[in-house]
Amino acid sequence: MNAYLMLSFVIGYFLILLAVAYITSKNSTNESFFSGNKNSNWVLVAFGMIGTSLSGVTFVSVPGGVGSGGFQYFQVVIGYFIGYIVIAYVLLPLYYKMNVTSIYKYLENRFGVSAHKTGASFFILSRTLGATARLYLVVNILQIFIFDTINIPFWVTALVILIMILLYTFEGGVKTIVYTDTLQTSGMLIGLVVSIIAIMSALNLNLTETFNSLQSAKLTTIFNFDVNSPKFFLKHIIGGAVITIAMTGLDQEMMQKNISVNRLKDSQKNMMSFSSVLIVVNFLFLLLGGLLFLYAKEKNITVAAADLLFPTIALKSAFGTAMGIIFIIALISALFPSVDGAITALTSSYCIDIAGLNKNRVLTDAQKKGFRLRVHLTFAVLFFMLVLLFKWINDPLIIDFILKIAGFTYGPLLGLFFFGILTSIAVKPQYIFTVCVCALLLTLYIDAYNDPQWYQDKFKLTGTFIENLKQLSVNAFGGKLTDVTKTVKGITITQLRIVGGYKIGFELMLINGLITFLGLVIIRNKKRK
Repeated sequence: MNAYLMLSFVIGYFLILLAVAYITSKNSTNESFFSGNKNSNWVLVAFGMIGTSLSGVTFVSVPGGVGSGGFQYFQVVIGYFIGYIVIAYVLLPLYYKMNVTSIYKYLENRFGVSAHKTGASFFILSRTLGATARLYLVVNILQIFIFDTINIPFWVTALVILIMILLYTFEGGVKTIVYTDTLQTSGMLIGLVVSIIAIMSALNLNLTETFNSLQSAKLTTIFNFDVNSPKFFLKHIIGGAVITIAMTGLDQEMMQKNISVNRLKDSQKNMMSFSSVLIVVNFLFLLLGGLLFLYAKEKNITVAAADLLFPTIALKSAFGTAMGIIFIIALISALFPSVDGAITALTSSYCIDIAGLNKNRVLTDAQKKGFRLRVHLTFAVLFFMLVLLFKWINDPLIIDFILKIAGFTYGPLLGLFFFGILTSIAVKPQYIFTVCVCALLLTLYIDAYNDPQWYQDKFKLTGTFIENLKQLSVNAFGGKLTDVTKTVKGITITQLRIVGGYKIGFELMLINGLITFLGLVIIRNKKRK
């Protein structure tokens, strides 16, 4: 497919977003940027959140993962739905009762200012890493299939896309994003459905024949009953619920859109309707993944990484120009909601939670707006630098990488919030940040001990890895360890595995949250409640 033709559709799509942003950002203020004046339509918010939750990672990595894991990702999706119920009926009432713009205000009311800033800091870290990993995935695909062919370097592609996103989020913020996300979610879902129909047609299969073929290829397995596997069904379901609670319910970006709805009941309707549709959409992505592998097997198509399967078939197979255009529009529709909302939420969180801009009585409204715009631009620069870092890491299945990062960075938020909700214990606020950092590091050590090869491969580490942490792992798990020496590219590394072969999966975030919870118990203030 002609690269210049695809590029013209990318530019045209962006111009439509810019037009929507221009209309919705008229007479915008800091209040409309941060909270949409708390007057967003819950139906639009619910529909737009589908695109934000799925992103380009789901669009590419979930279908790509079917070849190695079948439909086992659906175990995580079941957990997601459980997590959304907790958000709707535990966390949302809390946020509406307090009438917050930033959800981390709850931590200040419960523990003090240091907890507020700690929670916001971990959100900023979490969302920055997660959003840039998602951005990298889509930019890399566009680079391989469009910009490499016209000799534009990767860094230029990343920079131009970030400038595009900046242009339509700079003024309107949440008020604009509610509308642009609705448009982009529509583009992504249309692309998903059309792709499924096109591949079924190319394989001459109806729906029943499709499932029969997938079963014959052993691609429809959902439940994994191997307790030692990181994909054991209870690990995935519990991990999925915890991931949703933390990455949606304790995430300022996702909650910023929810609490921009005027009434709690409407916000809860938004959450439950959105999560119900999400189950169906995720299943369709898995179905698409199965069809892609059937098509690749029939046509003898091979790819260097699982994430490249869908774009390779859509853009380099015999489907023609129409399929390529649909894929590109769907892909960038999946990209923009996950990045524009992230930059806006990070700007809001820094301005409100860290800088206290809304409390500042010295600066004029114009000065506050100038400060907010500078912060917005700074996050865009940071995104650009991190995208280049992810290019260097070059993970073949980025969704696993994102969930691993989330396990480290959202775990302290999980522990903080649920310690505050489930107990009435007072703590010594000056130690809260230390507890959260120690919990992150201890979780990192435990996970690295459980699977050191993952870290060796991802970060191109050399030499003996984490050998000084042996006693820590023994204390943490109470099990004996065996040393397994391997040679990778001539470099000797030591793998330290727990006897029995247990591998940590999506429950990593829960482990992190529990460590944080226990750390807060240790720093409790016995004189106060």
